[in-house]
Amino acid sequence: MEYILLGIAGFFVAYLFDLASLRKILYTKQAIEVIAVCLTGYSHLMVCSRGERLSLPISFSYVGWPLFGLASLAMIYSLFLEIPFKQTYIAESAGNKLVTTGTYALVRHPGVLWYALVLISLIFVSRRQLMLFAAPIWFLMDVLYVWLQDRFFFPRMFLDYPRYQHETPMLIPNRTSLSRCFTTFVEGWKRTNHSRKGENT
Repeated sequence: MEYILLGIAGFFVAYLFDLASLRKILYTKQAIEVIAVCLTGYSHLMVCSRGERLSLPISFSYVGWPLFGLASLAMIYSLFLEIPFKQTYIAESAGNKLVTTGTYALVRHPGVLWYALVLISLIFVSRRQLMLFAAPIWFLMDVLYVWLQDRFFFPRMFLDYPRYQHETPMLIPNRTSLSRCFTTFVEGWKRTNHSRKGENT
C-alpha cells in the first residue's frame, strides 16, 4: 500500500509543474519533473513486483508486453515529440505554442488515453493484485491532473485554448475528432513527403 501512496505523492508533485511554468521560478520546474518521474516510476515498478498474484494465465503477459510497448511509444510520441520538448519541459516558461494536430486533434489530453493502456498492460504483465488495485487510483489521479490543467492553467498559458476546448473533446474521442486526427496525420505525411521530394530535386 505504501507504494501506491508513493505514486499518489508523485502525482501531487506533478501538479506543481504547471504552476511553476506560470510563475517562471528558476530551476523549480525541472526539479519538479525529476521528483515526479522518480516517485511515479519507482512506485509503478515496485507495485508490479510486490504482492500476491492474480489467478490469470501466463498468456496474459503475451498480450501485455506488446500492449505496453505500443502504449509507451504512443505516450512518448504525444508527450515528447508532438509538442515542443525544450519549451515544454526545459524552459522556465510554458511558451505560447498550442498544438492542435495529430493526437491532439483526437483529444485534448491524449497522454491520459495512453497511460490507461499502460496501466492495463502492467496488470497483464505483472498479474499482481496490488497493480489491479493501484491502476484505477493512479488513473483517477492522472484525470484530476489534466482537469486542473484544462480548467486553471492552460487557458492562462494559451490564448486559443478556449476555442480548442470547444472544438476538441477532453478525453473521449468522437467522430469529428477521429476524422480531424486522421486528416492532420495525412496532411503532415504529405508535407513531409513533398519536402523530401523537393530536397532530392
